[in-house]
Formats: sequence, C-alpha cells, structure tokens
Amino acid sequence: MRTLVEVAEAVRAGECTATEVVEECLDAIEAANPALNAFVHVDPGLARAEARRVDDAVRRGDDPGPLAGVPFGVKDLEDCAGMPTSHGSLLYKGRPPVDHDSVHVGRLRAAGAIPVGKTAAPEFGATCYTSTPAWGTARNPWDPTRTPGGSSGGSAAAVAAGVVPFCTASDGGGSTRIPAAFCGLVGFKPTFGRIPHERGAPSQTSVYSALTTTVRDAARHLDVAAGPDDRDRTSLPHADVVYERVIEELDTAGLRAAWSTDLGFAVVDPEVATLAEKAAAALVEAARLAVVDRPVSLPSPVEQWIALGAVDLWHDIEKGMWPDRSADFDIYARLAYQSTEQLSVKRLARFHRMRADLEFAVAELYRDIDVLLTPATAVPAFAAEGPLPTEIAGQTVFPAMAVPFTMIGNLCWNPAVSLPAGLTSDGLPVGLHIMCRRHADDVVLRLARVFEQARPWPRHAEVNAASR
Repeated sequence: MRTLVEVAEAVRAGECTATEVVEECLDAIEAANPALNAFVHVDPGLARAEARRVDDAVRRGDDPGPLAGVPFGVKDLEDCAGMPTSHGSLLYKGRPPVDHDSVHVGRLRAAGAIPVGKTAAPEFGATCYTSTPAWGTARNPWDPTRTPGGSSGGSAAAVAAGVVPFCTASDGGGSTRIPAAFCGLVGFKPTFGRIPHERGAPSQTSVYSALTTTVRDAARHLDVAAGPDDRDRTSLPHADVVYERVIEELDTAGLRAAWSTDLGFAVVDPEVATLAEKAAAALVEAARLAVVDRPVSLPSPVEQWIALGAVDLWHDIEKGMWPDRSADFDIYARLAYQSTEQLSVKRLARFHRMRADLEFAVAELYRDIDVLLTPATAVPAFAAEGPLPTEIAGQTVFPAMAVPFTMIGNLCWNPAVSLPAGLTSDGLPVGLHIMCRRHADDVVLRLARVFEQARPWPRHAEVNAASR
C-alpha cells in the first residue's frame, strides 16, 4: 500500500482514481482481515460512493483536498456518520449507524479521505491489548500470536499489514504510541487540545490522533486535523506552522536531550532497553542534539492515571448498564467500574494532587532539557489474547507497568511520538519514545523525520517465520 501522501497526490494529479484505490483497499481487507481481525465493520457501499464523489471533483478540475481518495479505518471508539460505534462492547454492539462524524473524522472527510470501516478496540479503550467478548482478538501482522497493542490495536494491525495507508487512533494513556511500538509504525500523540475532541472526559487526557507508516503522513494528518472548535473548550488556536513543511526545515541542532531507561520507576526488558537506547543515540547524532547528563527520576504516573481514567469510563455507559449488565463487560472494564463505584471525593482529590505533583516534576525537568528520550514500552508485544505481563526481567510488576512511559504525556499534555527502533531477536518491533514540552508538536515531528532519514524502517510488517 502506498503512503497517505502518495495516494493523495496521485489522485489529485489524475494518475489514478479514488475508486481504484478503494477497490485495492477493500480487496486487501478481504484478504487480511480473517487472520488479523483488524476491522470489526466494513462498508464497501459507503466507501465506493465517497470515492465516486472524489473522482467527480477531479474530473471537474476541483481539488478534493490534501487527503484526496485516501482510504482509512476509523477506530471503533470514534463516530463516523453512516457506521455504527460499538466502543468494543457488547453493550453497544448491534446498534444502528450513527448520523454524525466526530470533529476529527469530519475534517478528514472534508479533506477528501474515505472511511472504509471501523477498526477493533478494547472495550471503552480500557487496556493496551485488543481482545473483547464483542469482537474477539485482533492480531499483530508481525506475529499473529502477539497483540497489536491497544487501545488503537485494530488500527495498528490494519496499517502495519498494508491494508490502508492510515487509520484514526486516540491516545488517553498511550493508545496510539503503544500500538505503534508493537507494530513498527509512527504513532504521534499531539499536545492536548491540538485536535478538538467534542466528547471531552473529566481526566482531560485523551486526544485524537492517527497511525501512519511515515512521518510525512503524520504531519499531513495533523495539518488537516488541527485547529480550534467551539465544541471543545480546551481546543488550541491554529499553530503558526505547516507541519508538513516544518518536518523538513526546523533546525534542531543544540536542543538539549536526556535519555532515561526507566524514568526512575520502571522495569524494562533488557533487549527493549538496548534497542531503544541505540536508536536514541542515532537520533542524538543525526539531529545534533546536546546530551544533558542528568538523572531523570519522575513520580510513577500509573496510580493516578488508572484512577482518573476509570472515572472517564462512567461517561461511556448509559443508565441501566451498570450493574444490571455487569456480566456483559470485559474483565478490565468491569474491574474499573467496581473499583471506582464508591470512589470518594477525598480519594479523588488525592489523585488530582498526585497529578499536580507530576506536572510540577515534568515542568522542572523541561527547565533543563528540551527532549526526553525513553523506550516506548517496557516489553515487546505479548500474547494477543492477553493478559498483561506481570513479570519483566525476572521481576514481578503491576500489569500496567508493561507500558509505563506513555501515560506521562497524557497527564501532563506533552506531545510525543513512538518510532520504530528495531526488532527483537524474535522479530518483534520495539519503539523509541520522543517527548517534548507542551505545544512543541513541531519539534517532536521534526525529530521524528530526522530519525526516519537516519534510520529508515520497513513500512509494513515482515511476518515472523516462527509464527507460521
């Protein structure tokens, strides 16, 4: 599958039609989805109708937009008019299509992109692997016995398999960057508020995003999706940059960077740590960063992220669903509802104080540095059906500690990206995590582009022979 930018430019130039691209994509879904379970809903009729609309515009001499004719999957936690939204849950499965787009999807469609279906997600995005009672198990195209991650797992599997050029994602604790790390993709999480989210939740951690195979694709997506909307009071004004241009032009020489294997609290698989550190060194050299030799020790974000995120889950259900239909919930979602059903204001205030302490610590860190480099996850992709690992490098850990690095960017609103750092001895992708201070989305994307040029990666999965 060609890149997002390649497809859009070819369709705009009349070198191919949107209809041809959509048919190629639908054929690829039909071939790959039985093994991957990346899509939980496909609508060929809607996709073909929108492709004809794009082709008609090209024939008239009109520009259909910067995403002209690009097929994409929509994460099943996000609304797309004409398709159902199940939230990965038996409680919503089987409902009719919604009649509206999210702000995000609406902007993509207005730019000429064509939704072809909905991609699998864990129930309400509550965990970092994608296996549900409602839809079964999504699988990683690098090794189908492993998870593509979560919560944007179906999106990651589809893009890594070359089924579509990009898919929408969302990221409330790493749900774009974790699947990117597990599937060898570009997973960029913008600053909170950069892309409007019309269904803001109390924790104010989740952002819309995308999974792509190249940094240029990620930049073009952000150019289309970013900008304020009155439905989101936290949405940011337009940035005074064109991201697709800035990834080629911004000078990064002399930016201060620090590497940390563990941020002072994590336990990391040694092979993951080695691959990520080598990737970080390559970025430092290519971008001419100035290494700051200082310890990085931050408060663990896990406890407050889990508590505040669980409160968000109460926005996802309707009256009569809990506890009446508790048996229909996935185990992680059920535990989240049980653990927060009697959450007191006093305890909730404690978690908010912990978050404030973390924000202060991160702000202090960015007085000394501009760029924080870490592994994207503590482990490579684990079993597709779960559960989360409870042992890393011979040490017993809390399950969420398999993915301890990404939550900080959500709690503190920092832009961050996971990039392919290499493959383990089992042939599984590992991610390098780059995080900068708030609003420095341009710096994160420019560094990602520099790294991409210095250390190119395979755009699509190279299937692990051991899994066959």
